[in-house]
Amino acid sequence: MTKTAHGRMQRIPALGSARLRIVGWMLLLLVFGLGGTIVISGRLLHLRTYELTTDQLIHAAENFRTFAKSPSGRSQNTVEDLFSHYLQGTVSSRAESAFSIVDGQPDRRSPLEPPVRLDLDAEFVQHAANARQPLHGVLETSAGPVHYAVIPVELAGDPSRGAFVQMVYPKMVGEPLFQSLRLTALVGAAALAVAAAASWVLAGRVLGPVRLIRQAAEVISESDLTRRIPVSGTDEMASLARTFNGMLDRLQTAFVVQREFIDDAGHELRTPLTVVRGHLDLFAKDPQRHAASLPLIKNEVSRMDRIVHDLILLAKAEQPDFIRVAPTNLADLTVNVLAKARILGERRWSIDALAEGVAQVDEERLTQALMQLAANAVNYTQKGDCIAVGSVVTNTELRMWVRDTGAGVRPEDAERIFDRFRRGETVRRGDGAGLGLAIVNSIAKGHGGKATLKSTPGKGATFTLVMPLRSVTDGTVGVDNKGDGKT
Repeated sequence: MTKTAHGRMQRIPALGSARLRIVGWMLLLLVFGLGGTIVISGRLLHLRTYELTTDQLIHAAENFRTFAKSPSGRSQNTVEDLFSHYLQGTVSSRAESAFSIVDGQPDRRSPLEPPVRLDLDAEFVQHAANARQPLHGVLETSAGPVHYAVIPVELAGDPSRGAFVQMVYPKMVGEPLFQSLRLTALVGAAALAVAAAASWVLAGRVLGPVRLIRQAAEVISESDLTRRIPVSGTDEMASLARTFNGMLDRLQTAFVVQREFIDDAGHELRTPLTVVRGHLDLFAKDPQRHAASLPLIKNEVSRMDRIVHDLILLAKAEQPDFIRVAPTNLADLTVNVLAKARILGERRWSIDALAEGVAQVDEERLTQALMQLAANAVNYTQKGDCIAVGSVVTNTELRMWVRDTGAGVRPEDAERIFDRFRRGETVRRGDGAGLGLAIVNSIAKGHGGKATLKSTPGKGATFTLVMPLRSVTDGTVGVDNKGDGKT
């Protein structure tokens, strides 16, 4: 535990990076797997060595019996001659040896030097010489265990008693097998080293996005949320990087919205607050001006209330639940907007077109947007001018508009008229803060579309909400409200 600058205790992170831990655990599993394989193989080789030793011992004893019964063996007159003739004509391997016993004494042995001289072991020689029946066993010696077989031998006409002793050395029988096992272990160790190096490189590549995420998180601050992680591939790490980038997008949007809200509120509320403060100062100096100032103060307070309401609405426009779609009859929506708009002013109100069908849209937000456009049209038209509302569905999009025959919008104003606090220079009767069209555009974007303007100065303007369709089935129109404009 360490103490931070604020006096709080902070846990020290575990030693070793994720990369090191991954490689370490993988190598540990490989070591256990290789070690287990070698141990099991060793046990199996021990069993195989025992089988080979037994087979070799049986085979050598059978060879002696076969020789003794052969014409060459039967032609020998004495036990000593039989042993001598057999041992001279037999080629033994380093893993086996033999010697003979005549009348209790060692007689001859095979030509190769054995690992251990049992013919010099008086106790063993006496044991073998006393055998009256063939016997076999295992004797522990300084050279390891020795498997032996004793075959008593007597010849008619020869009073001597003999014994033929055949020995096999398991350690030497299994030596080639265990040599292969040791070679396998060495190759496995080399493979582990190669696997460790390859795993270190691969783990670095796999964890690359995580490292980039950590580095990005270290440099990110409230003033700089533009850092993004390059993404390639379709695996889990690439998905993690995309998710992190998406989180940064949302954070950046939230900070931008927060900053714009603060800036916009400070910018737009400064004037009415100054007006209210000025009139309050007049109250203190001249109480007689109370009756004249009170309506002005109320008017400014109402304007501030509208501005705050519009700013909050624009801030909510960036939230996922800003648009809540539901099945909506487009014809009814268009007619209802016209009916509500008629009370805004004495104009020639009409409907250009009615869309047929039921759409998955937010009826309340679209009504709000169209009513805002209608209010703007009233502000920029004269008594007797025409204001029309319309809607239409094509193969790819839903279009809803408000058209007027008023003064129109200048081209230089049209470019940024949907930005916040942008107003056209044409004379107007409204006292808005320049947020209405920004709200209209946010509602259109919330439905996956946009707000457009077509205007000729002096001949009116047409504001249109263009929203892409998601599907058209059974008379129901689905509008893409994901905000990406895809159909």
